[in-house]
Amino acid sequence: MYYNEEFWNKYSDENESRYNEEFAKFVKDLATSLRCTSVLEIGCGTGIDLRLFPDTFQIHGIDLNDHALEIAKEKLGVVDFKKGSITELPFENASVDFVFTHGLMNYLDDETLEKGIAEMFRVSGKYIMNCEKFEEAERQIDENQKFRNMQNRWMNYNVRFVSNVDMHEDIEPDKPRFTLLKKL
Repeated sequence: MYYNEEFWNKYSDENESRYNEEFAKFVKDLATSLRCTSVLEIGCGTGIDLRLFPDTFQIHGIDLNDHALEIAKEKLGVVDFKKGSITELPFENASVDFVFTHGLMNYLDDETLEKGIAEMFRVSGKYIMNCEKFEEAERQIDENQKFRNMQNRWMNYNVRFVSNVDMHEDIEPDKPRFTLLKKL
C-alpha cells in the first residue's frame, strides 16, 4: 500500500474546512437508532465525523497519519484514537457495534481495499457503513482516488444490505453512495 505522508498532512490541515455537521449528526443518529454503544471510524483523520457522539459511546478512531491524530486528540479527548491501518485493525473479533468509513475506500488500491473489507467484517459486531464516491464500474477519479462500488465488494460476506443509495445532498453535498450492512 502506497502512503503519501505529505499529501495526508496537507489533507489533515485542511480537514476542518470539510467538517459537515449534518453528516456527523447523521452518523451519530444512525448508530444510536441501531442501538449501538461502540463505534469505530477507519480513516478518521482529525475526527470530524466523531464529534457529535456522546461520551456514553465507546468511540474509536483509526488513522495512519500522526499529524491528523494529534489534531484529533487535542479536539476530542474522550475518543480512543489509535495509529493503525485498515488492513490490521487493533480490535478483537466482533468487538465494535458500528464500524464505518467516509471517503476512505476511494483512496485505497484494490489489494488494500480487499484486506480492509475483511478486517472491517472481522471487527464489526453488528453494522458496517461505507460512504464513498460511487460508480457502478469502478474507475480512477484522479491519481489519488478511485470511484468504488462497495455493494459489489461486500457480496461474498455474510451480511444483509440495509441500504445502498446515494446520500441526500442536504446531508452530504457530494452525494456519495451510502452502504449500510448488518452483519449476520
